[in-house]
Amino acid sequence: MPGGVPQAVTVEDAVDRSTENANRITLGGCARAVLFGLVTLLAACTQGPGGGGIGLGSGQDPDPATVDFPIFYIRHQVPEQQDDVTRLRPFVENDDDDADDMLYSATLWKRDRASPGAPEKELTARLRVDPLGKPNDRYDIKDLAVSPTGLKVAFAMRGPLKRNLEEEDPPTWNIWEYDIATDDLHRVIKSDIIAEDGQDVAPAYLPDGRILFSSTRQRQSKAILLDENKQQFEATNESRNESAFVLHIMNGDGTNIQQVSFNNSSDMYGTVLQNGRILFTRWDHGLGDQGLHLYSTNPDGSDTQLYYGALSHATGTPASTDPTVPSPDVEFMRPREMSDGRVMVLTRERTDVDFGGSLTIIDGRNYVENTQPLAGGTGTGPAQTPATLNDVRTIPGPSPGGRFESGFPLWDGSGRILVSWSQCRLLDVNGADPTRIIPCDAKSLADPQVQTAKPIYSIWMFKPSDNTILPVMAPVEGVMVTEAVAAQPRTPLPSVLLPSPANPDWVAEGVGVLSIKSVYDIMNQDRARTTAGASTIAAVSDPANAAYANRLVRFIRIEKMVSQPDDDDIADPDNSAFGPAGQMREIVAYAPVEPDGSVYMKVPANIPFQMSLLDANGRRVVPRHGAWLSLRPGELLECNGCHTRTVPQGQTVKSHGRKGSFNAAYAGSAAGGAFPNTPTTIFAEVGDTMAKARARTTSTCPSDPANPAGTDHCGRVALNPSADVIYDEIWKKSPLVTDSFAISHNSLSTPRPTNASCYPWQATCRITIHYATVGTPARNGHIHPLWQFVRSAALLPGAPAGIDTNADGVLEPTYSCQSCHSRADVAGKVQLPAASLELTDEVSDEDALQLKAYRQMLFQRPELILLNGAVTVHLVSQTPPVFDDAGNEILVPATISAPMAAGNAAGSRFFNVMNNARHRDMLTPAELRLISEWLDIGAQYYNDPFPPTPQN
Repeated sequence: MPGGVPQAVTVEDAVDRSTENANRITLGGCARAVLFGLVTLLAACTQGPGGGGIGLGSGQDPDPATVDFPIFYIRHQVPEQQDDVTRLRPFVENDDDDADDMLYSATLWKRDRASPGAPEKELTARLRVDPLGKPNDRYDIKDLAVSPTGLKVAFAMRGPLKRNLEEEDPPTWNIWEYDIATDDLHRVIKSDIIAEDGQDVAPAYLPDGRILFSSTRQRQSKAILLDENKQQFEATNESRNESAFVLHIMNGDGTNIQQVSFNNSSDMYGTVLQNGRILFTRWDHGLGDQGLHLYSTNPDGSDTQLYYGALSHATGTPASTDPTVPSPDVEFMRPREMSDGRVMVLTRERTDVDFGGSLTIIDGRNYVENTQPLAGGTGTGPAQTPATLNDVRTIPGPSPGGRFESGFPLWDGSGRILVSWSQCRLLDVNGADPTRIIPCDAKSLADPQVQTAKPIYSIWMFKPSDNTILPVMAPVEGVMVTEAVAAQPRTPLPSVLLPSPANPDWVAEGVGVLSIKSVYDIMNQDRARTTAGASTIAAVSDPANAAYANRLVRFIRIEKMVSQPDDDDIADPDNSAFGPAGQMREIVAYAPVEPDGSVYMKVPANIPFQMSLLDANGRRVVPRHGAWLSLRPGELLECNGCHTRTVPQGQTVKSHGRKGSFNAAYAGSAAGGAFPNTPTTIFAEVGDTMAKARARTTSTCPSDPANPAGTDHCGRVALNPSADVIYDEIWKKSPLVTDSFAISHNSLSTPRPTNASCYPWQATCRITIHYATVGTPARNGHIHPLWQFVRSAALLPGAPAGIDTNADGVLEPTYSCQSCHSRADVAGKVQLPAASLELTDEVSDEDALQLKAYRQMLFQRPELILLNGAVTVHLVSQTPPVFDDAGNEILVPATISAPMAAGNAAGSRFFNVMNNARHRDMLTPAELRLISEWLDIGAQYYNDPFPPTPQN
């Protein structure tokens, strides 16, 4: 090793020369000497416990590092590119395709025990045809897991790998298993066809012998696509950079594969808690608190809920000494339960941190966030504590305390953790040889040009109680030894959870039921509101109270994303189709929110969905529920209420997504029977909400004047949602006919956006709205045809003979929106478009795949004027004035703000305009509802990824 520069080695060389190389690593900052013995070397270059480096235990006695069970780990080269923890599919490639000995390869190893001198054996050597390991025998391996009995090890493997292999090409990632007693290594799924049906990673054992894993198979989600009359495909995640991985479970022999989690991005790294529930990392990529949080679920996928961390990401290494500057976000990766019930996770940034981060211990038994205890808790946190006192940094750049790649807590009462760890190493950028490795001393770290050397992860035994770490094996330059696990039996074994009870009728319909006690229960506070301001649940739910007629929330809307194929050969829609939203969305159903704020409704099973709360016009009145929810067939999901991301100044935003986070502010019926001033035919049991009481088979709604034929809107039919916005007044004792109303797509004169399954509503109902008509045969547009539709002036109050669309004194008996909002009037003469808004059929100059009317409704537009008989853009001075080199003032177009706001119908000026004297009643309630829901879901240009939607 001339000049003290470490030389690259192959994996095979690393195995044979590990001890030799470890003893030959030279760190110039350590007195520029060759130090023999790994512990001696690192101790000489560390600042010790509480300082810059991990405290090293004595190398004289290896016993504290010993585990009397086999350990397993992976060896591979240090990848050339940094990883991204949101992506599970890519394998690592080397950038030198001409060097056989440098092609990336991973191998799986077993060591008889966690001791430096214990024998080790490569388990994957048997897979290589050539014992020397030629390139066609290369594999990639990751995600080691041990069975609760300690008798089996599962992992994900992909191979053999070919040269220049694209990540979407075969072979796929498969789940493999090693049986310790029989020394048998095999792929779990026997059939080649079934094994190649998806990418399978991150296995974990359930206590009953089944295997949990994360996969792109999307078994049940693909079945839903068929129900929606779409072809089956792997749906991409919300970033559209790879297929979404979601949790599946299979028998120990690879049969009976079932999807159990439903998310539009990935669910990963599942592990089984002692109580039998599954804890996993979810990429929560919906609106709101985006990040990789911890979630939990039953093994059958029911009762999926937040476990920890939606609001605790800003807990990484501070990037500034200013305490007012938030810390950079970290993600919560690879959770594992410890023997004391706490959870250990790897906290790290998504990329550019040398594949590692810090080990963090979380008290999830008592906290849902770092400073938010569960209901009844009095602690203030922090719930997170670093496993080490040393300066382990989660931000890019040097980490004086090194970095952890993984951690496996032992269950032997010692509190020890088997870790993959790399000490901090720097390049001597200012020395004679800038490739020489030097230690992370204070002087070098203070250098503004400081650069880190490649990590050398190896296996260590870490004891947090005294902050010491002992080597299990020597690190090797250019090699990473990662994901160490111990085949130690779990004592006691985790509980076996039986499938949750399911309503067989709901299972047959393919639905679950969503039950909300009150949408006005905001984190254990009664926050009922009317259109005039604050109120109470008691007031808005009493028909005899004036607040009843003015309650703010009247409907709930269930929304879902439109799945996007991950394969460009299936569909690759042009970005213009997504509009400002960046994603496609569909509406699933509507249901009334009862006067007390309660909801009790069917929702399609096995889909990720979000909720929006609406006013009487069908427009969202509070931000959409950010996290994706899901129900399994026959499941009843109950929650107290809602939460808000906006709080008064000085208060802290809190999570509401985990059961037990808050007590209920609303207890439902106190004594049973009828609610105050409501019909006695709607009978509540103690604790019932209005929605639950209405849905009881003993309840009837004879007071509803909207049912002259006697059709009852109470009983089990009350669980059925609708494709329309429908309110039946059943709570007043003597209602008026006008108290009930329905705003239906069936009233549209233009194409309706609902499919045939929506009347009556079924679980396959989808409302899919497109702005414009496209293709041949045409896919109907729904919004632009409203501007083209020819209307009768006789329908306008006060103008039975017609309206003057162009101010020429002639009353036109028919008109369209384009009559006024174009550059030519009904007689073909030049006119100034009303409000400088052009709703014509012209293609936009800004995007050739969109119409000008779409752009002008949603984006800033130029103000127009009539100049010399022609329509032209109004040019104005800048502030301050700007002049060209010749002294001429440079004028710019005057602009007008957009009348519509994508994602916010209630905040769109358009509806105020449509209610003024000029426009009132020009659009029907059904048309206004259609525009409202289109805006609320994001104002997409198209909401179908397949042709004839324009493709890239």
